[in-house]
Amino acid sequence: VQLQASGGGLVQSGGSLRLSCQASGSISSINDMNWYRQAPGKQRELVALVTSGGITNYADSVKGRFTISRDNAKNTMYLQMNNLKPEDTAVYYCNAKGIRSGPYIYREIWGQGTLVTVSS
Repeated sequence: VQLQASGGGLVQSGGSLRLSCQASGSISSINDMNWYRQAPGKQRELVALVTSGGITNYADSVKGRFTISRDNAKNTMYLQMNNLKPEDTAVYYCNAKGIRSGPYIYREIWGQGTLVTVSS
């Protein structure tokens, strides 16, 4: 079971990007799916989460600008980022918790990061 993040890039302040995170493997269910980010010199922080039932939560710094969603049929999670600011510049990581794959349950899996750079 793997997570593959994509969609990062360079955008001007005020612009938008959409990140995707595809879970691959023989997956029957995933509990929480999350986006984290890590800016240079800072600790990794939780940006947004979405539960299997569709409940969402956001860091205060992105509320009203970012929208997290998931397609359970495709085992894919998205992060729509609007009105981007230079302080949103970071490597964004996708994360999944409680992944059921056949007889196994993976407690937590991380994807590789995707770099988002917002220029002023």
